[in-house]
Amino acid sequence: MQDFHWVTGNRQLQELCLQWQAEPFVVLDTEFVRVDTYYPQTGLIQLATLTGNYLLDPLQIDDWSDFACLLENPQVAKVVHACGEDLEVFQRLTGALPQPLYDTQLAAGYANLGFSWGYARLVQHFLAVELPKGATRSDWLQRPLSAEQQLYAVQDVSYLARLYPLLDALLTAQKRAWLLEDGAALVAAQQHAVAPEELWKNVKLAWTLTAQQAAALRLLCAWREKQAQARDIPRNWVLKEQALLALAQKMPADNSGLAAVEGLSPGLLRHHSRALLAMLEEARGLSDSALPQVLPEPLPLEAGATLKRLKKVGERFAAEQQMAPELALKKRILVDALATGWPAGPYHLPDALQGWRLEHLGPLLQQALDGEV
Repeated sequence: MQDFHWVTGNRQLQELCLQWQAEPFVVLDTEFVRVDTYYPQTGLIQLATLTGNYLLDPLQIDDWSDFACLLENPQVAKVVHACGEDLEVFQRLTGALPQPLYDTQLAAGYANLGFSWGYARLVQHFLAVELPKGATRSDWLQRPLSAEQQLYAVQDVSYLARLYPLLDALLTAQKRAWLLEDGAALVAAQQHAVAPEELWKNVKLAWTLTAQQAAALRLLCAWREKQAQARDIPRNWVLKEQALLALAQKMPADNSGLAAVEGLSPGLLRHHSRALLAMLEEARGLSDSALPQVLPEPLPLEAGATLKRLKKVGERFAAEQQMAPELALKKRILVDALATGWPAGPYHLPDALQGWRLEHLGPLLQQALDGEV
C-alpha cells in the first residue's frame, strides 16, 4: 500500500494546515454517503502534496477552521478531478470552498487530450498505471475502513499529485487562466445555490403550465425543498417530481380531489393534505401581477439544423486553440441564444455566456446569429 498518514485530531490538523499553507498546491478529494439523506454525510477527506498523502477523518475532527483557511488561501492551488458534489461536501463540513480551483478533468480538455476523461484514464495516460475499480460505492462511514478502502482513497489523490505538473505543463498561460476562471465559476455556483422558489423551472414539462399552475408548482417545489432540508431526506422521499406536476396541473380544491392525483401516498395525504390544499388555494388567489412568467416552449425539431450551424462557431474556435470543442460553446448556450428570437430573429447573446467565452466567442456567435436572420 502507498504510504499515507491518518489525521484524526484537531491539533494534528492545525499543525499540518500550517505546513500545507506553504505548498504551491494541494490535491483534494472526498468520500461521502448520500443514500437516504438530503445532505451528504462526509466519510473522508483526502489530501496529497508532492511529499505526502493524508486521510482526514471527519468522524473524529470537529474543528475545521484552519482547514477552511487553507481552502481559501489564494496562494495554494486546489487540484481536484471532476469535483462535482465535492464542493458541497467542503462547504457543509468547513464553511469554505476550495479556491483557486484547478479541475484536472477540465485541464485535460484544454490540453486537447479529450473531454470528460475519467481519473483512471488520466493516470494511465500520464503514469502508465492501471487503477483497480476499488471501493467506489462502499460504506465510507464505517470504521475501521478496510485496507481496500484506504488504498482506493489514497490513490485518488496520490497519483493526481504526480500527474498534475505534467498536465499543467501542456497548458498555455491563456488556457490556464480560462481553466481557473471555469473553476471560479463552479465555486460561485455552489456559493449561490438556486433559491427554493426558483426550482419549479427545472421540473420537466413545467413549460406546459399556465401562469396560475406555474404559481402552484412554484409553491409546491419550494415546500418540498424545505421539507427535505428540514428532515434531511431526499427530495423524492417527500414528493416525486411527477406528482408535483400533476398537482399543479389539476389543482384539486379538496381532499377527494387530492386523493385522485396519482403519486400521492396515503401517508403523505394523512400528514400534509392541509398544507398542499393551502398552497393550491394560495396560487388560485394570486393577482396577475404576482404570477410567475410562464416558461417558453422548447425549440422545435426544425431548429436542429440551425443549432448545428451555430455549433460550428465553437468547433472552429476550439480547433484553432487546440482544445476540446465541448469546452467552447455548450449546447445550452446555443439553445438559449436561439430562443431569444426564434424563428425569425433578431437574436441576442444569453446572459449565461460570460467571462472568457463572452469575450472571445461572443462576437463570433453574434455574427453567426445575425447571419440566421
